[in-house]
Amino acid sequence: MTVKESLTDGIEKIEKKVDPDSGEVTEILAKDQSKTFYFTDLNGGKALGNRFSTREKIADSLGIAPSDIVGAMASAVSSPKPYVETERPAFKATAKKVDLTDIPIPKYFPEDGGRYISAGVIVAEWKGMRNISFHRMMIIDHDTIAVRLVPRHLFTMYNAAKKEGKELKISICIGVPAEVLLAAATSMDYGADELEVASALRINADKSPLEVGKCDNGIFVPADTDYVLEGRITLDETAEGPFVDITGTYDVIRQQPIIKIDRIWTCKDPIFHLLLPGGWEHFLLMGLPREPMILRTVRQAVPRVKAVRLTEGGCCWFNGVVSIAKNKEGDGVNAIMAAFTGHPSMKQVIVVDDDIDISNDREVEWAVATRMQADKIIRIPGAAGSSLDPSTSGTTWKVGYDATLPLDADLKMFRKATVRKN
Repeated sequence: MTVKESLTDGIEKIEKKVDPDSGEVTEILAKDQSKTFYFTDLNGGKALGNRFSTREKIADSLGIAPSDIVGAMASAVSSPKPYVETERPAFKATAKKVDLTDIPIPKYFPEDGGRYISAGVIVAEWKGMRNISFHRMMIIDHDTIAVRLVPRHLFTMYNAAKKEGKELKISICIGVPAEVLLAAATSMDYGADELEVASALRINADKSPLEVGKCDNGIFVPADTDYVLEGRITLDETAEGPFVDITGTYDVIRQQPIIKIDRIWTCKDPIFHLLLPGGWEHFLLMGLPREPMILRTVRQAVPRVKAVRLTEGGCCWFNGVVSIAKNKEGDGVNAIMAAFTGHPSMKQVIVVDDDIDISNDREVEWAVATRMQADKIIRIPGAAGSSLDPSTSGTTWKVGYDATLPLDADLKMFRKATVRKN
C-alpha cells in the first residue's frame, strides 16, 4: 500500500511493544526527525512516523526533484485533472470492528486532551460539493472523536448541514499518498475538488491518474488508503484539546463538533501514519502547500520571481523568503505586500535578489546583513494574523525586509568573491 512504499532501507524499525499513552512515540520521532521510524507494535498495530519530514522525501514520493515541488503544485492547482474510480479499492480489504482505542493512535504529549489522529484528512460532501482537508482529531471513546474545525470549507459545510438540522457525512483517511496530503492542505476555491489536484500531481509526473473508491456512505476517497473511518459530524459538541500545534506550544481547549464513527476499513496490512505535532513533517505538510499561493500572488505583482519558501525556523507558517529579479525600483516592496496576500498567516517576509539561495538560511541572513539598512523594513500594524501564533492578541504586526539591491548598485561591492577555475 502507499505507506508501505516508504519502507525502504533508510528506515529505523522499532520492534519492541510501545505503549500509545507513554509519550515514547514522541521521544522516538523527535530524536532524529530526518529519519523515518517504523513501529511494528504500537498498541498492537503498525505505524510509521516522520514519513514526509523532509522536502527530499516528499519529492521522492511525487517522483520529482525537490526544487520542482512548488511549481508542480502550482500547475496542479491551476489545471486539475480527473481521477478514476476502481470497483475494488485497496482500503476495503478488511472491515474492522469499530473500536478507535484498538488502533495505533498515540497520545503525543502529556497535557494533550487524549490520543490524537494527527495525519488524517477528512473527505466530506454536501449538496454536490466535495472538500478534502486536514484536521486534528481527539479520540473520546471507541466510536467518538472531537474534531477541530477552523472557519474554512469543512466548517462551512458543517454549518450548512447543521442549519438544516442534519449531520454531515464524512470519511476520515489515514495513510494516503503524498499527492493527497499536499492537495488536502492547499487553499482552494469553495467547491474545487482537491482529489483532482492530487490526480494532476500524479499525471504531471508521468504517473497514472489517482484512483478512488466508494465508501458505503457514498463518499469517494483515495483507493490506496491504509485506514478509512466512515462517520458523521453530529450536531453535538464537546471540549477538544489541549493539543500541541505547529508552534510546539499547547493550543487552547475549545468546544468543537463530535464525530461518530460507523465503519472502519483497512487495507490488507495497514500501517498508521503518525505525524509528530510541531515537528518537521507537520511544518511541511501544513506549510509547503501555501508556497504556490505565495508564488502566484507575488508573480502578479513582480513578473520575475525565482522562488518562494516558508522557513522551518518560522514553523513553515509564519516566516517566508522570496527571491526576485527586479525590473524597477519598488519591486521589492510590491513583492512583500503580495506575499502577505498569498499567505495571510505569514507575519515576516524577506525579499532577496535571485542570486541568493533561499533554501540556505545563512545566505538569506547574509543578504539582510550586507544588502539593506533598517529604513528598508516595512512594518504593518493591525493586520489579521494566525490563531496559532501565541504572541498575537486579536491582530498582529507584520514586517517585511526588502533586501534587494538598487538596480544601479555596483555589483562588485555586493557579490561574494570566488576563485575561477581554469
